Amino acid sequence: MSQIMKLFKTSLLAIVLLFTVASCSKDDSITLDEADYTINLNLAHETNWELADEILVLVNEHRSSLDLPIIERDQQYASAYAVQHTNYMIDLNRINHDNFGERSEALKQNGAIRVGENVANGYETAEAVVFAWLNSPTHKHVIEGNYTHSGFGIIPNENGSYFFTQLFYSK
Repeated sequence: MSQIMKLFKTSLLAIVLLFTVASCSKDDSITLDEADYTINLNLAHETNWELADEILVLVNEHRSSLDLPIIERDQQYASAYAVQHTNYMIDLNRINHDNFGERSEALKQNGAIRVGENVANGYETAEAVVFAWLNSPTHKHVIEGNYTHSGFGIIPNENGSYFFTQLFYSK
């Protein structure tokens, strides 16, 4: 009888354990960590604002010629993310749109509806970079897009060659 009792207790314990592990209720949800889109807004101060303002004037002149609304300068989130990306491109010594989805989502977490981006390297003037963007169908499409604001990351590398990130977004 003792063997049967041990077997019964072991089986009962296994069944209880199975139901405990397999049970599920509305309160037993798995919590996934949300992405952290915090950024140091002081990064925005690292951009060359003189060049950024010249680019924005040229972009807005082009937009005005098409009866598109002007774009306002963003010196906070968009510029902080643009500077972060520009520094990333400088570290790699090549232009790219790596991790654009993260920048886009971060701006959307701060009220953006849509986000676009232009990047460049090696241009010495605002006129030269805007001219290049306007002569590229994909970059021109972004400049002419349905955007209301723009942030800038314009930083020279160690050789003095500028890398550019211009983030566009609409609220």
